[in-house]
Amino acid sequence: MPEGKIIKALSGFYYVLDGEEVYQCRGRGVFRKNKVTPLVGDYVAFEAENKTDGTVTEVKPRKNELVRPPISNVDQAILVFSAVEPDFSPALLDRFLVLIEDNEIEPIIVVTKMDLVPSDKKEGLTQYIKDYQKLGYAVLETSSITAGGVDQLVPFIEGKTSVFAGQSGVGKSSLLNAINPSLALKTDDISSHLGRGKHTTRHVELIHMGTGLVADTPGFSSLEFMDMEAERLSYCFPEMHKLGEDCKFRACLHDKEPKCAVKEAVETGEIPRYRYEHYMQFLEEIRDRKPRY
Repeated sequence: MPEGKIIKALSGFYYVLDGEEVYQCRGRGVFRKNKVTPLVGDYVAFEAENKTDGTVTEVKPRKNELVRPPISNVDQAILVFSAVEPDFSPALLDRFLVLIEDNEIEPIIVVTKMDLVPSDKKEGLTQYIKDYQKLGYAVLETSSITAGGVDQLVPFIEGKTSVFAGQSGVGKSSLLNAINPSLALKTDDISSHLGRGKHTTRHVELIHMGTGLVADTPGFSSLEFMDMEAERLSYCFPEMHKLGEDCKFRACLHDKEPKCAVKEAVETGEIPRYRYEHYMQFLEEIRDRKPRY
């Protein structure tokens, strides 16, 4: 039985890449009964009499998966955030980073629209970029209009499956178009009334780019920590996880516990205060989450 990789899911059809051929398939009826939902990125077994009438018969084990956007077997997440329009949001970036870290996916941070930053905001934005670089994250500065910095991103994409994710209107599709103009992905302006972008990407699809595959995904602006336990959260903040080994209590949540190395690092400036404030905000959300049965 042939095997391939789902590169697009749309209107109940799964488009499976096998070599250089793509087969349009539907999922087996038993998938719904067993609560199995094939995802873009899945390696699957399928059977097909022709290219338009196939059936996905088996979904192979996944090394990781994301819920929003729905995709699996990702090597890295390219988190695209604009410098302005909408303004750079470290709080939202930290939400994305927690989700990505929890799924053990390598994050790459891309800050777009750098050519539009007014002089009075440059210093603050530069400090944020330095903070994330100090934490060990790769941070690239780009402009899709001038194509400045876009060439930095190309080596990261080669030979890997990457998911592009970020808030609507930050320029994900524009960035992909700048890397490969032949894609001609649809883009749209920021809604002046809402202050955020219109959703120009309607589905998840893996696109060939050089030797890699990239996913242009529907934008979204909120993330919930539906399945994360409070004890797991600090693992998704690398600087806190490292310093947590020096806390007095092994299961320290870096909240009200005495002799907490993380809180001490915040006071000395070793950990940016906003990172700790975001951690505490997320911790409260997890604690206040209603139990799921």
